[in-house]
Amino acid sequence: MYNGIGLPTPRGSGTNGYVQRNWASVRKPKDSKANYKTEEDLDRLEAQANRQPNSEILDHERKRKVEIKCIELEEILEGQGYSQEEIEAKVSAYRALLMKNDSKLEDQPRDEYGRIM
Repeated sequence: MYNGIGLPTPRGSGTNGYVQRNWASVRKPKDSKANYKTEEDLDRLEAQANRQPNSEILDHERKRKVEIKCIELEEILEGQGYSQEEIEAKVSAYRALLMKNDSKLEDQPRDEYGRIM
């Protein structure tokens, strides 16, 4: 026997005497009690997953859309041949009009994350 395991001698056994662990036997874990999540834990995890959108990010997105519209107007006015001072005046007036009409931007359809589509 090798360390108290296996055959007393490998002679005549048809094996080389090398002893391995039996991986086929399944042992029970020491902590056999299952640890399931409670309804409160599941509700808390669900609440963390469905957070409200950040208002600063939404405000930035709204201002970005206003600036894009102003840039488009500026390009149109440049194509029509207006002077730079006239373009700046009209664009600033258009920007003020768009910022004043915030309620119209808030009424626009939004996706599931709160972004304006």
